[in-house]
Amino acid sequence: MRDDIVILGVFVADTSYRADRAPRMGETIMGNSFALGPGGKGSNQAVAAAMAGGRVHFITRLGRDPFADMALATWDRAGVIPAITQHDDGYTGAAYIFVEEASGDNAIIVCPGVARSISPADIDARADLIGKAAVFMTQLEQPLDAAMRALEIARAGGATTILNPAPAAALPEGMLALCDYATPNESEAEGLTGIAVRTVADATRAAEALIAAGVGSAIITLGENGALFHDGRAAVHVPAFDAGPVAETTGAGDAFNGGFAAALQRGAAPIDAVRFGCATAAISVTRPGTAPSMPARSEVEALLAG
Repeated sequence: MRDDIVILGVFVADTSYRADRAPRMGETIMGNSFALGPGGKGSNQAVAAAMAGGRVHFITRLGRDPFADMALATWDRAGVIPAITQHDDGYTGAAYIFVEEASGDNAIIVCPGVARSISPADIDARADLIGKAAVFMTQLEQPLDAAMRALEIARAGGATTILNPAPAAALPEGMLALCDYATPNESEAEGLTGIAVRTVADATRAAEALIAAGVGSAIITLGENGALFHDGRAAVHVPAFDAGPVAETTGAGDAFNGGFAAALQRGAAPIDAVRFGCATAAISVTRPGTAPSMPARSEVEALLAG
């Protein structure tokens, strides 16, 4: 059995500011705390999948700067295998994250840096790795043409393909048809389908629209309401797990995707992989930060067993 998970994406250094509210334009307010840590959807997902027991390769571009050093150290701790290039003509990505103190909800600005220039040629250089993957996953923080090329190579090689269509963007024609699974959240599902997702019934309709557009199975992540899985035959709502008080929701979607990919690679049935992803996300939100909040496989399995 193939045993590698390959993820294409972006690393950014998360600069996280906690305050009672966001400032208005032209206003300065006092914050409550600041934190600097590793982030980026693809990198977070790679860390989550590796922590959940997967053998994970991560494809990206980095600069040569302290944020790149942070990336390499983060992956080393989690067991992620970097498949990267480093460049002197740009910076490693960074993100501004505002966290509302009372709720833990967040708003984010991402600057991908040199990873913004990931190209189809970069993907072709990793074609052997991608083509032999058991599971391939990507998001939309790097250029769409690179994501499209990677999905084409992964599909041709027989990998299970996952697209986390985040941040929301108009997709190239044919991209969804290359995806065994698409995993948007409520707002991303609305952007792709035009269906406002406020209830489980709404999520079911959005999932059906994604399947009609060519996706094999659709998973709409619903935050505190869990996730909706639809394989084209039946829809199943997986409720969220309670792992304790919420500290911060940043990175919850990445935790879900990484856990989901790791469970699929181990041969879990899709609905069981969704449950594993939901449990991974539930634990992650009890901890501050993104990559540092990703739980170990044993923690997730203990929550599922409880």
